[in-house]
Amino acid sequence: MKILFLTDNFPPEVNAPANRSYDHCKEWVKQGIEVTVITCVPNFPKGKVYEGYKNRIIQKEEMGGIKVIRVWSYITANEGLVRRTLDYVSFSIMSFFTGLFQKTDLIVATSPQFFTAISGRWLSFFKRKPWVFEVRDLWPESIVAVGAMEPNRIIRFFEKVEKNLYKNADQIVVVTDTFKERISSRGINKQKIVVHKNGANLDLFIPNGSNKEIFEVLGIDKKTVFGYIGTHGMAHGLDFILECAKELELSQPSFHFLFLGDGAEKERLLDLQEKLGLSNVTFLPSVPKSEVVKYLDAIDVTIVNLKKSDTFLSVIPSKIFEAAAMKKPILLGVSGESKKIVEKYNAGLTYEPENKDDFIFEAIKITDPEIYQQCQKGCERLAKDFDRRKIALEMLEDLRRVGDE
Repeated sequence: MKILFLTDNFPPEVNAPANRSYDHCKEWVKQGIEVTVITCVPNFPKGKVYEGYKNRIIQKEEMGGIKVIRVWSYITANEGLVRRTLDYVSFSIMSFFTGLFQKTDLIVATSPQFFTAISGRWLSFFKRKPWVFEVRDLWPESIVAVGAMEPNRIIRFFEKVEKNLYKNADQIVVVTDTFKERISSRGINKQKIVVHKNGANLDLFIPNGSNKEIFEVLGIDKKTVFGYIGTHGMAHGLDFILECAKELELSQPSFHFLFLGDGAEKERLLDLQEKLGLSNVTFLPSVPKSEVVKYLDAIDVTIVNLKKSDTFLSVIPSKIFEAAAMKKPILLGVSGESKKIVEKYNAGLTYEPENKDDFIFEAIKITDPEIYQQCQKGCERLAKDFDRRKIALEMLEDLRRVGDE
């Protein structure tokens, strides 16, 4: 079986879509599937081409047995709606024309932005092959949720396009149960929607407890480190965490907050740190995935935070699973499905999004030795149930059924 996989993000980029796509495709290759990935030149989130790459019309490489074709696209930082849209559209067009010349039995197009799915839909039409829409985000709804755009005619137009893609896809893969309910409520056949949640690569995320030394140079190796690792975007509401850190600066001098990553809000957050005069906060740039594992191993508590919005009730950040794999108790500021998972496994403590008093109370509580150890045990159970290898194999079974129809 041959699968043509379209994704805007792919390693060496280290965001959640890139990691999931690579882990799944690599596992499918092990099962004898011929996988071709069409993606762009790595540049996320700064909009700068990674060292060793050039933004050419087309270039090829192999990663983990996967045939990777990188196409030219308009490159910009992960900020500014118009420029990002040009980025998305250019990749959609280039992936479409490149995909026309690739032999395949099945096309998979993954979001978060659905311009990639538009390419998958038209490739399916011209190649007369089935296609699968993997929905990792309810776009364009999420644009409104983070305040990037107000509901208007453009949003309503995109919503019509989105619904048409759902109707046209031979199968829809979603990452949460709520996504399935939300999409089916719009008149989409529920039978063709399958849920394959996020997870963690347990071959990569292996805790060993020997990486605290990487904090020595920062002078925080003796601190209780609360770590946020990932994209610093509009949806993540990290200014709220900085304000909480200010409240804890004097009352909990042993607490330190580490932010690792880049994104559209990074510069604004650095300005806020300076404005608040925070001495208990450290910002570091994004690092390769192998280094991410070391930082996760070194921190004490993982922070997972999103803005307060009904849209995010349906979201399950992949940070949850990676933190669980590293046995790092989770301090979660996301309601809905995410909260249910963390509480079900007792893998951390939750606070009401954007409730400063609640955050401070739970942050202090999670450092209690007995509670901390209970959460570590919960993390182990959670990680075992959300092993990405198992999820990839389950998804492959569904893809095979679509390809055989």
